[in-house]
Amino acid sequence: MQLFWLRTDLRVHDNTALSAAMHQGPTIALYMISPGQWQLHDDAACKVDFWLRNLKALQTELKALNVPLLIVHANTWDKAPKALVDLCKEHGVEQVHVNEEYGVNEQSRDREVAAALDKQGIAFHSHLDQLFFKPGSVLTKSGGYFKVYTQFRKVCYGRLHHSVPSLVRLPHKQSPVHIKSDEVPDSVKGFATPSQALRKLWPAGEDEARKRLEHFTDDQVHYYNDERDFPAKPGTSQLSAYLAAGVVSPRQCLHAALRSNHGEFESGSQGAVTWINELLWREFYKHVLVGFPRVSRHRAFRPETEALKWRHAPKDLEAWQQGRTGLPLVDAAMRQLLETGWMHNRLRMVVAMYLTKNLLLDWREGERFFMQHLIDGDLAANNGGWQWSSSTGTDSSPYFRIFNPVSQSERFDPEGLFIKHWVPELAELNKRDIHDPSAMGGLFGVQGYPRPIVDLKSSRERALAAFKSLPHRQAETQDHE
Repeated sequence: MQLFWLRTDLRVHDNTALSAAMHQGPTIALYMISPGQWQLHDDAACKVDFWLRNLKALQTELKALNVPLLIVHANTWDKAPKALVDLCKEHGVEQVHVNEEYGVNEQSRDREVAAALDKQGIAFHSHLDQLFFKPGSVLTKSGGYFKVYTQFRKVCYGRLHHSVPSLVRLPHKQSPVHIKSDEVPDSVKGFATPSQALRKLWPAGEDEARKRLEHFTDDQVHYYNDERDFPAKPGTSQLSAYLAAGVVSPRQCLHAALRSNHGEFESGSQGAVTWINELLWREFYKHVLVGFPRVSRHRAFRPETEALKWRHAPKDLEAWQQGRTGLPLVDAAMRQLLETGWMHNRLRMVVAMYLTKNLLLDWREGERFFMQHLIDGDLAANNGGWQWSSSTGTDSSPYFRIFNPVSQSERFDPEGLFIKHWVPELAELNKRDIHDPSAMGGLFGVQGYPRPIVDLKSSRERALAAFKSLPHRQAETQDHE
């Protein structure tokens, strides 16, 4: 008997471990519910709910292949080895198949499970699945992990030109194995059920993910480069939650993008090229997790920035979290996050720079809050984005590059449509005043909307002074090898 252990790969199509298991023999599938571990990882309640809803949809897909789905409970991952061994003994499992996951805790869990299974004579097979290239296979000429995305991308493009990772075929239906599937729970203790409105925004299942992918790559991808920065426009793929949970694979996304661009990576549709670049950003940050484990441990990638004197200002942090900073674009973005479990990518950078530069609050506060609320929360991408914005990470924004949220608002929400939707108390303002109501003729007359909690100019100067006072700043890293 083969066991396919599901994690962040909730699909049957293009699933390396599932196909490998079914190729070896009769297969059962397993999902582990670990609420204590999820809480340690700050996983959002809406994300856990999304996992469960997708698991229910997946159970139907697995049933069509005659693969039963079993559920085990291991509150934290240190309990995973015993849970796996017990289940394997119960069902006569000879081999366990998983798709690789990245991050210090994930890799430690898999090593301990593999060791425990080995003692019982049970093989543990780990498959490359959620990345195009295995971490450790894309390196600088001196043999190190890349620290700069552009150089990493260049090497990836060279390899993709030579060979595009192929899609894994859907396995044939197996003979019934006469093991009853377990019921997937509707909820997990400690994680509140999100609103129906949020759930409707993110329907579960592979069919929904494929529908979104096809719709995006059929048409919208060609406008992606021009429209992706405008939050009031439907310019993004809306696939991030499905990618994070593994309901759709990066290979499926890459193949769809190439189909829409006649097989081209670097020419043709600029929108398709830009979107492929975003897939490679996702890849880059996962390689960084493996190459530089400290970023999994809440440490800054650039060690010298650990000396930064972050402010302790709980009221400012709370105002940011609640969308009550007095800066309309920042507040609109934070309210979008709280209500939908998602935030537009341009705005993720805007609110992160505002928190870490203008408020001079530790990037880890923002990283944690995002993970606690994002339906697409992913350690690698979230950490990478926060460290980029706070100038503490790989390929980071130079510390003196500080987005001005008012000019960002004027540029990317020129009519104020996004702001008016999420900050309705400002809906009556014209498109000139809505970006900075505090500048209205000396009188601040928008009832119920706060004044800015910091002055942008002086807070920017404070941030520059804090970064300049660091013991030393390494030159902007380049991988010229």
